[in-house]
Amino acid sequence: MEIDFATLPPREAYSFLVTSIMPRPIAWVSTISSAGRTNLAPFSFFQGVTANPPTLLIIPVNHRDGRKKDTVRNIEETGEFVVNVVPYGLAEQMNATAALLPSDESEFEKYSVGSAPSTRVKPPRVAASPIAFECGVHQIVPVGEGPLAAHVVLGRIRYAHVADAVLGPDGLPDPGKLDLVGRLGGELYTRTTDRFPLKRPDR
Repeated sequence: MEIDFATLPPREAYSFLVTSIMPRPIAWVSTISSAGRTNLAPFSFFQGVTANPPTLLIIPVNHRDGRKKDTVRNIEETGEFVVNVVPYGLAEQMNATAALLPSDESEFEKYSVGSAPSTRVKPPRVAASPIAFECGVHQIVPVGEGPLAAHVVLGRIRYAHVADAVLGPDGLPDPGKLDLVGRLGGELYTRTTDRFPLKRPDR
């Protein structure tokens, strides 16, 4: 099969991307509007960027009618957001918050997701998430226009909350204790339960 992405309709291009680039980590992003309304939504276009300065990125894709996600609008208004990681035990609640709700309705309340106050930013974090990164906006880069276009949101990490229960003997998060889920294509997800070592050739 050969694919010319220049001629591919956006919906088909999206389907090929999400079934080819996987597994993808999930950022469960909490934000708050300038009016004080909280929002919580998962995004699987998510990655770390650099440690100097500590930065991550999330990529909310526009709605099918071309509208920005509430997450993007809130971040534009306040300049802050929190990325919560998703262990297997929170997968069902995370998935529920992907539903489209009116902007004035909070996913925290609708789906009974417990929240906790953040330390350096206004949006609350997910209380049961084992790691939460409090972020301030570094840059927002629009990519394309209309349905399935996106905004690349670069966030400077200001503070992190890490549950002691997921730390290994080296003081770093242990993948077995975290038990995070990743996104595959369609309705499929995966767990980080199968692991194997590969020694880096330069060490």
